[in-house]
Amino acid sequence: MKIIVAGTGFVGLTHAAVCSEYGHEVYAYDIDERKLNAYRSAEADQINHYVNEPGLADIIAENKDRYLFFSSDLETIIEGTDAIFLCLPTPPNVDGSSDLSYYFKAVDHICTLLAKRADTRRIVLVNKSTVPIGTARQLERKLREYEVPNAGVASNPEFLPEGDAVEKSRRPDRVVVGADTEEDFRIIRRIYSQFVNHVRIRYIETTPETAESIKYVANTLLLTYISFWNGVGARLGETFSNIRMEDLKRGVTADNRISTWGSYVSNGAGGSCFGKDIQSLIYQLKTSGQPTDMLQSVYNINEYQKTYLIDRASREAGARFNQKKVALLGLAFKQRTNDMRDASSLKVVETLLARGVSEIRAYDPVAIDEARRFFNPENNHLFEKISYHKTAKDALAGTDMLFISTDWEEFRGLSRTIEQAVKPPYLVLDGRRMIPDYNELTERGYGYIAVGSPYMPPK
Repeated sequence: MKIIVAGTGFVGLTHAAVCSEYGHEVYAYDIDERKLNAYRSAEADQINHYVNEPGLADIIAENKDRYLFFSSDLETIIEGTDAIFLCLPTPPNVDGSSDLSYYFKAVDHICTLLAKRADTRRIVLVNKSTVPIGTARQLERKLREYEVPNAGVASNPEFLPEGDAVEKSRRPDRVVVGADTEEDFRIIRRIYSQFVNHVRIRYIETTPETAESIKYVANTLLLTYISFWNGVGARLGETFSNIRMEDLKRGVTADNRISTWGSYVSNGAGGSCFGKDIQSLIYQLKTSGQPTDMLQSVYNINEYQKTYLIDRASREAGARFNQKKVALLGLAFKQRTNDMRDASSLKVVETLLARGVSEIRAYDPVAIDEARRFFNPENNHLFEKISYHKTAKDALAGTDMLFISTDWEEFRGLSRTIEQAVKPPYLVLDGRRMIPDYNELTERGYGYIAVGSPYMPPK
């Protein structure tokens, strides 16, 4: 099958690369020539600069110019195409609604070319971006408006966790396809032939609206799990003495009806999906006259988690941030990615700067380049207070306190590094419960505050 993937961000690039592994002729289309040149290079460091996903650069290097091609000229590649996957950004507006300007700009361009193509075989435009319920119908209207012949519409939402996107593309939990005609279902089945009738993977065919809804409900439910444990489990552990958070989680999730996923406590979930999708769902329901109290609470709890440890430090440990140096370990929204969209670290930096810190000494294994883009001093002169370092030990040097914001595995053995780099009095704010031997730190004179535990003063 000949496939075009429009948009080469996290979703689009992963989808294009994995489809090429299965022998499809895949054209990854984007208007950003610099990005495409990085992908064409097949060099891991250049690819990872834009999308840092384990294993992705290897697939691109193996399949480039064999099954996988990169183009910024849609007109030259559109003939003979069986499906166009729309993997375009749909960022949130201030009111929570989805900004579809990028999406429809691309759709207008695609429809213009499809209307005058010579090959009028059946083609399906497939929404893989997370779009509001009913967007497939809007896409149908665009096809009619441009008088595109013999074209269908399908919804095929992605369910890719960043850091494991390649593995989940190869072996998904489910493939959801929403369409109206058997002809369109047949085309998508051929693209995903390795998943149809699979003994483990659920291949689900439904209506476009149901497919669009599945993505929203799934992400919202996942964020609800996280917010429940942060809003209930963490609060219990912080309020009542002698509660062991790890034992609480094991005891509750021993019931096989209760998911172990999300049963951790943290300084909030980030990334490109959770916050954006729940805001969009709130907007869609609210504008339809439906109550959204539960969804709003889930969202509010997650936002509160991102910076409340700083308030706890002031309230419980008497910490003062004005003119202090703070080490910030972890900038990406989670481990195994360089993605900083909606990362907790963004709110941490904003709050620390508002509290008057003199310097934020930051370290992340892969997200430093992204951080420089997010914290550009040209946009806010206060970002000049951020310095970037090559190791956690370098970032700790000369600081008065530490905030751990990302769950990188290397931070689990951090206590020895802390003891080597800084001396008490010193306060550790652990947003990810990454230091299991915290008692050793407190015995050596360090203060420790973690999500889900009371403040532990130096002994």
